[in-house]
Amino acid sequence: MSRKIALITGASRGLGAALAEALAPDYHIVAVARTVGALEELDDRIKAKGGDATLVPMDVTLKDAMAQLCRAIYERWGKIDLWAHTAVHVAPLSPANFLDAKDWEKSVALNVSATGMLIPFIAPLLGESGTALFFDDPRHGEKFFGAYGATKAAQTALAQSWSRETAKTGPRVKIVTPEPMATATRARFFPGEDRSTLAHPRDVAARILRDLHL
Repeated sequence: MSRKIALITGASRGLGAALAEALAPDYHIVAVARTVGALEELDDRIKAKGGDATLVPMDVTLKDAMAQLCRAIYERWGKIDLWAHTAVHVAPLSPANFLDAKDWEKSVALNVSATGMLIPFIAPLLGESGTALFFDDPRHGEKFFGAYGATKAAQTALAQSWSRETAKTGPRVKIVTPEPMATATRARFFPGEDRSTLAHPRDVAARILRDLHL
């Protein structure tokens, strides 16, 4: 395949889906998410742009499944050019002393542990010339954002370490802080907010890719 390959983890909706659409048809999209229906809808939109995608309905916290996916990508294409990691667990707002144990475990598993697992799996596919994208949402320390803020901060810290470690050798690791967007994630945090004042994920995705020359 002559086109570049983009792996997007968390591709079914929001910024992940918007990035997938923006990258097509210049990239073949490997779209990973748990929601089959949303992936199929994304595939339809990508095809409408003249692009194509490989749909992977998978939970990114499953180590063996993600290892198998990375092996399959290597066997088929040998590498990827871009990895955008947008998968996130959004725990409900809660005082720290009322954190739900299951939501805390899911937050750690997806926002932290999965990231630490995926970087070693995906780094060899990126090689020296690929780009990895992470997305910060600096809520750490804000009241009621304990589970989300703490685990998102841990994810960002891991990405920052990797970015500094690879500054001279590659791959290029970038951490972007998107502007407030009209997404389901934000709606859970700010119900009733006037969404007309928020950026559309499609516009944010276009700006990110333009600014990073992707």
